[in-house]
Amino acid sequence: MKAEAFYNNIDSLYYETNCTAINIYKWDELMKGAVRADHTRIDSLVKLLIPDLYHDLALEFHNPYNYYRTKTHLVLVHSMIEYFLKIN
Repeated sequence: MKAEAFYNNIDSLYYETNCTAINIYKWDELMKGAVRADHTRIDSLVKLLIPDLYHDLALEFHNPYNYYRTKTHLVLVHSMIEYFLKIN
């Protein structure tokens, strides 16, 4: 699936977990098939769909970390912590 279509098909997200709350086996499972993702698109989706997380992480400011996407999750990285956002 092309990246643009991927992002356009996301109607809802929910925060599932972050890397500090899971073991390496669960992390591997969640990251399976991960590719680099569009930082700006993910920030916009989080602002729209999970505004509390957007403000808690202050995503309106520069975030130098890479983001990732899988078939089932967006992976937002902030302060070296991976936040797994489940795509519904």
